[in-house]
Amino acid sequence: MYVFPKEEIPEVKVIVPDVYKDERGYFFESFNEKSFKKNVDKNLHKFVQDNQSYSVYGTMRGLHWQRGEHAQAKLVRVVRGAVVDYAVDIRVGSPTFGKFVSELLTEGNHHQLYIPRGFAHGFVVVSADAIFQYKCDNYYNKDSEFGMSWNSIPHWNDGPNGTLYINEDDVIKSEKDLSFKRLSEISYDNLFVY
Repeated sequence: MYVFPKEEIPEVKVIVPDVYKDERGYFFESFNEKSFKKNVDKNLHKFVQDNQSYSVYGTMRGLHWQRGEHAQAKLVRVVRGAVVDYAVDIRVGSPTFGKFVSELLTEGNHHQLYIPRGFAHGFVVVSADAIFQYKCDNYYNKDSEFGMSWNSIPHWNDGPNGTLYINEDDVIKSEKDLSFKRLSEISYDNLFVY
């Protein structure tokens, strides 16, 4: 396993597993607690919930988080298709407050993204469809759920070498996600403290 802190926000990490391939297919460890604590986050609480979503091309989910005692760290990956995954620092007082990082996660590259507590999270599907899986270190709590508008992060759509990951006209958002405010309009009570 290789772990690469995202340069812009080093607390967010890309995990590249060792993939063993032969004529039959491939095998890799998608999670190993001992290795994870040694190489990614030694202070992580145990993962207690696994989630999976299926989404069609253009689906944009997020940017979400859970507040207070229900905050969650996440370990995310794609098992079919491709998504661009995003983490936004919403820790008031952090030197990277309001900044974001993104990572292309695909069924072929097997990359995972670790998003610690204190970050908003979301993704957009850039393949025909995608199956997205993630581990959480705290249980889902509807009453603590919160979110912010994608307009909070400029140039979210920029891909490599001046390309776009997806045309904004192709994006599909839920009514809930459309109702979110920009980060600058959200009370600090709904964010985290660095």
